[in-house]
Amino acid sequence: MHLKRILNHVESLKSFVYKGERLVITAGGSTEIEVDIEPRANSRPICSGCGEKRPGYHRHPTRRFEFVPLWNIAVFFVYAMRRVKCPTCGMTVERVPWAEGKESLTSEVRTGIQFVASDMWKPHLKVIAEQIPAALHVLDRFHIMRNMNVAIDEVRSAEAAQMKQDGYEPILMKSGWCLLKRRENLTDNQEIKLKKLLEYNLESIRTHLLRELFQEFWDFVSPTWAGRFLDTWCTSVMRSKLEPMKKLAKSLRRHRHLILNWFRAKGTISSGVVEGLNGVVKLTTRKAFSFRTAKGIEVALLYVLGRLPQPESTHRFC
Repeated sequence: MHLKRILNHVESLKSFVYKGERLVITAGGSTEIEVDIEPRANSRPICSGCGEKRPGYHRHPTRRFEFVPLWNIAVFFVYAMRRVKCPTCGMTVERVPWAEGKESLTSEVRTGIQFVASDMWKPHLKVIAEQIPAALHVLDRFHIMRNMNVAIDEVRSAEAAQMKQDGYEPILMKSGWCLLKRRENLTDNQEIKLKKLLEYNLESIRTHLLRELFQEFWDFVSPTWAGRFLDTWCTSVMRSKLEPMKKLAKSLRRHRHLILNWFRAKGTISSGVVEGLNGVVKLTTRKAFSFRTAKGIEVALLYVLGRLPQPESTHRFC
């Protein structure tokens, strides 16, 4: 059976046709299938704004759209989007059926958004500023602390390697979680390990203490006082010789206003719960991968996320 016949069966396109397909070997050695798509003759594009058929003119550069895999091989649709001249929406791009569910926020939805949380990735910051400027944009606490933990681990890894090279006792070996976890979350063995490390004048310990000091930042209520604390903390870090921490402090200074929006939102906006859920879903999916069916993974997720009872004799998902 030809690939185009299979695609027409599982993803029939009313105003488009599958023109050709090819097997592609990427630079990394993985295998992909590319499928060329063209509009049917004399078909009119649909405006992505109002959903009406409108006149189309010249086309955008060719781009790839990821489709569902076939035989465990990644599939990409290759298509050059047509520009649309719409009397209602102005100049837009056409709507294509294989990209449904990926459209931008409508103007009605955008104006109704009051709060938004994100990390410090520049594309996220740019799009949010352009599309929903009236919303209170909060730089998420979860991502700020994750960036800080990355900086701490960079200092620890570099210092551990240097100590090993210089022939010192490898006291930093297996100490990552001791420095990254909150004190109240440490196990007994990790608590003992941390107390031993605190006896040494190490750069890793200095980063750990800076992180512990920064935790006081989240206890403030007033954005003004929180801002003063942040400025003082960043100044202390910039005077240190801890380059990963100095890089983090510069980033916090650049995004100072968005960080302080945490307090303007009364500390209620965070993506920590979503990130935690994503982590559980990814872990459960990996553990259930041997079932090889979407239904098996779905059952595993229902049992784990719903905390459903399991008989002792059956396979456990977690």
